Amino acid sequence: MLITISSCSSSSAPIYGLDSFLSHQSRVDPQATNDSFLSLSSTLKKSLSHSTPLSHNAHSLISSLLSLSVSLSLHVRFVGNSFPPDSSSLLDHYLSASQPSNHFHVITPFELLSHHLALKHSLHLDVSHSPSLASRLSHALQSEIAKATSSLRSSLLSVPFSSIDEIIREDFEKEKPVHGVYLYFLDLGRQSKSYAYSYGTGESSPAFTRCSGSIWTGKERYIWIDLGAGPVDYGPALSGDGLLPRGEFHPLAALHGGPKSQKALLADLASLVWSAYQVLLVPSLRIPVPFENSLIVQFIHVHGSEGGKDSSGLDWKAVERTFRDEVGEGGLLFSDQSLSFKTYKVNYAECAICSFAISKSTNSYTSRFLFDNYTLIVSEYLDSKRLHQILSDSAEEFRRVAGFPEEDFGRVLPVYVFDLDHNSLLLLDRYHQSVAFKDMVIAVRTKSTQTVSDYSCNGRHVFMHTRELERPLVGSILQSMWGVSPTHLLWSHRHNTTLVDYTWSVGQTPFGPFSEISSLSFVQKDAARRNVLLTSLNYSISSAIDVLGSISAHGGERKLLKHNQQAEFVQRWNLFKYKLDKAISALSRLDFEMALYYLRASDHDLYAIHSLVYHASQALEASLVCFKDPPFPWRSVSISAIGFFVLFYVYAKRDKLFRNKRKQF
Repeated sequence: MLITISSCSSSSAPIYGLDSFLSHQSRVDPQATNDSFLSLSSTLKKSLSHSTPLSHNAHSLISSLLSLSVSLSLHVRFVGNSFPPDSSSLLDHYLSASQPSNHFHVITPFELLSHHLALKHSLHLDVSHSPSLASRLSHALQSEIAKATSSLRSSLLSVPFSSIDEIIREDFEKEKPVHGVYLYFLDLGRQSKSYAYSYGTGESSPAFTRCSGSIWTGKERYIWIDLGAGPVDYGPALSGDGLLPRGEFHPLAALHGGPKSQKALLADLASLVWSAYQVLLVPSLRIPVPFENSLIVQFIHVHGSEGGKDSSGLDWKAVERTFRDEVGEGGLLFSDQSLSFKTYKVNYAECAICSFAISKSTNSYTSRFLFDNYTLIVSEYLDSKRLHQILSDSAEEFRRVAGFPEEDFGRVLPVYVFDLDHNSLLLLDRYHQSVAFKDMVIAVRTKSTQTVSDYSCNGRHVFMHTRELERPLVGSILQSMWGVSPTHLLWSHRHNTTLVDYTWSVGQTPFGPFSEISSLSFVQKDAARRNVLLTSLNYSISSAIDVLGSISAHGGERKLLKHNQQAEFVQRWNLFKYKLDKAISALSRLDFEMALYYLRASDHDLYAIHSLVYHASQALEASLVCFKDPPFPWRSVSISAIGFFVLFYVYAKRDKLFRNKRKQF
């Protein structure tokens, strides 16, 4: 079955005048409210009909849709003298040899959907050396090391990250405008003392562990890694995945230990480049995120008799301010989106459904501790899935008790915070203060102020301050509202599961136990808008594939569509594909607003294509074509009869015809 449709791919010859027409439409109608096809001139429509004189079958058209790929630029800057001059070719060689899966992935897809999206991504690598920057950074680092005082609790001097970040940010500003991400590898020479970067104020104490690291992700699109810092280690203390081990075996410690060959060094750096690309540039979606104009966060504070008075660690305004600041700087939202926060208070003693939900979700577990002898201790925790089920089933009752109205429009995310009067520790699923679901966020805290977590950093256990909920809430809201994945989670197509890696979980990230910072880096801000676009693109591609399958099922477009419908279908399809290519191009340049415009504009063409096929299929009529019976096959019957008679005669005379002559004596 052939479909005579011209394929307007990005690699084909451009349609003259169409780019300027669509650019003009984006200025006149930035929300793509009107169907641009209706405003096309006859010349452009004719070009859309004959842009490519080849015919394509349905399989090739589907392949062209599934081959759409977002090309993302990563500019690697080597700062120092340890990096070989042929770094570019070797990095390209190592990265291309891995041949990983290049689809965008979703960690928790909607029901009956795959973990991988229809859209692909590819890495465009640019490598250069910056020797002049190394001297400035080295002087700044030596100055900070000279001022720093040694700590009795750590063998690493704490150097403020800001001393290095200010210089790198200045260098990055010189490169603007940029359409990619800059990754700086620093080799500032051997220093008099071992050091690592601190990301907060103050030093570690017996009750407070500040985790130092060697990386930083900026609010702008740059990352830097000091290969001479550390070596540092952080991750699960006893068991679990994602540990960044101490020593020279992790790529972050590539310059530590014994001398390495240039190929071994670049192999470690290629591993870091690929890890940064996967986790920071093309992170997995936590959930699919459809576009909504209005985003509403409902803080529902379920407090005990005293919980409503103590607001330390649960400052709603601080959580709201975190998102407001990012929106004000042009992050998280598209131009026509709005974000609002509403707060409601519920007294736990007056809320029967609240006490029922907590009691039904409370489970216990037994731990074995060695004091004078082995002792079994029974502790309680909340089953988040059970609590989520009860809250979902009782949403109407909760709305009545809390007294908040039902929102008619937009995406509404309820954030349930149970501020209980319990004296004992009570966490979600034993380890979490806050858990994100597709349709809500659940958090809990009690009067217990801290506990030792199952994580360690640089040889010391990490303490969890269980009354501090602001940072966990920021991370959970990012996951549920925008589908932003934590920096330690990544869906792996090869393993068919979610991988855990805490390499990038220090510094500026609202996720994980090793950072104290609630502010967002470019990773979270870009992911929030990119996830919306990827979800829309995946829907458009899947819907277009469905309509091609429908045409094939009806015998092809020549049998399904009339002549005038065929012409419009070809024009619509080519315009739809052209807009998809433009959206992919804008997404590759990180121009999210323009990508959204082309996606919205393509929706008009996709809808028109579906309408054409639907109305044409409804107009089909079943017909019965009569034909004459074929003549009786006398010749073949006669030959068969003669053959049968010959075989019967031979069988009847077999003794006479095949008799053996016996020898007579």
